[in-house]
Amino acid sequence: MSIKIDEITRIITEQIRDYEMKALEVDVGEVVSVGDGIAIIYGLRDVMLSELLLFSNDTYGIVFSIEEDHVGAILLGSDKGIREGEKVRRTRRVMDVPVGDGFLGRVVDPLGFPLDGRGDIEEAGRVPIEARAPGVIDREPVSEPLETGLKIIDALTPIGRGQRELIIGDRQTGKTAIAIDAIINQKGKGVYCIYVAIGQKASNVAAVVDKLFVHGAMDYTIVVNATAADAAAIQFLAPYSATAMAEYFRDLGRHVLIVYDDLSKHAAAYRQISLLLKRPPGREAYPGDIFYLHSRLLERSAKLKKESGGGSITALPIVETKGGDITAYIPTNIISITDGQIYLEPDLFYAGIRPAVNVGLSVSRVGGAAQRHAMKKIASLLRLELAQYRELESFAQFGAELDERARAAIAKGRILVEVLKQRQYKPIRVGLQIVELFAALHGFLDGVPRNEILSVIGRLESYIQENHLPLLDELEEGEFGKEKETKIRDVLSGFNWGV
Repeated sequence: MSIKIDEITRIITEQIRDYEMKALEVDVGEVVSVGDGIAIIYGLRDVMLSELLLFSNDTYGIVFSIEEDHVGAILLGSDKGIREGEKVRRTRRVMDVPVGDGFLGRVVDPLGFPLDGRGDIEEAGRVPIEARAPGVIDREPVSEPLETGLKIIDALTPIGRGQRELIIGDRQTGKTAIAIDAIINQKGKGVYCIYVAIGQKASNVAAVVDKLFVHGAMDYTIVVNATAADAAAIQFLAPYSATAMAEYFRDLGRHVLIVYDDLSKHAAAYRQISLLLKRPPGREAYPGDIFYLHSRLLERSAKLKKESGGGSITALPIVETKGGDITAYIPTNIISITDGQIYLEPDLFYAGIRPAVNVGLSVSRVGGAAQRHAMKKIASLLRLELAQYRELESFAQFGAELDERARAAIAKGRILVEVLKQRQYKPIRVGLQIVELFAALHGFLDGVPRNEILSVIGRLESYIQENHLPLLDELEEGEFGKEKETKIRDVLSGFNWGV
């Protein structure tokens, strides 16, 4: 017993003798004021912008502004239990988000926590939500198509991998529907998708998730959800967190499609935070750096060179307009950042023309470089026919007498408008689009009554998929010449048009 006591005494004596006191530097600040999801803190030295702070009720905050004598932070949780005079600790860690393949098929909040009740998510690591956009040297020109499955877009405003194409229009004109169709169309194409809901109704987001599940698209999709009920800080973080998740896949050499729905609500959340922090308001009360808010976000979407991994992020930002005014502050900002826009017009939507794309105001500045050759040839003729139709139809509305040639152009234009209509959640492969547009442009639908065109097109799709699948594969690859054109004519000539 004495031996054991002596041994214990010796060990304790050695530990006391070898003990070295180390000073642990902990920066602690004091809450000056708190409310509306904002905290003003005094006493934090050398704090970093976007650094995480820990409050007394275990709520985290992010350093949002650094002033001469205080720091402004946005809270990532409730401000209940946080009082003036309480201590705030630095974490010396900037805001980051978990990433990994485990997030595919899940609905998460901007902090990476699951919202779908399906348990924890396995992480592959954590990355900062803010990252520097790829440099010009690391980028590659847009050269690969990213089809949406919608005829009017893939033909007239095509999108390529690495492009940023704005979807813009009034409320309830089908903006989200286009984005969801684009996600559904990526099935089996090796493209991962991220849908970011910013300030949307929870019921609307649930409906989107349900549609993605029904069409088998959730297997390769992540939904990042910051609803209208969430704090402005959470809505502000959502697109940056989602882009960080997209960059994880891009850096592995994969391809990503990300939908921001929508950035006008994101700008409003940023304005709210900025005004609470007493930043000087500018036009429409937005802070002076509102352009930088979205430019630093959308510049992260790009196609990388093979030497840099070869991955890509394609962005479809959505912006809501008021009364069709695309010259408003936020829409013009984002139009100047993106590589083109798809403009949805309310009058077309209410007239039953869906997707309600105004082809005159819609443009793709780089997607044509990635368009398949056959579609490019068809689209050039389609664009000319539609332009003639719009011009002549305006004359016809005033009762002007038109010659035979003008009446024929109007009749052809009306057929094209019908063929370009498409049901929601029914994207079709690009080979079928080429055949359908070819049929409309070359007179195969001239004898079909206007109200029967869509049903005839539906029969044509079934006929080709059942009997001529190799033709679609041929049209989607290589050059489009006389030989392929002859094959299309032979197939269409053998179809029963029912007229």
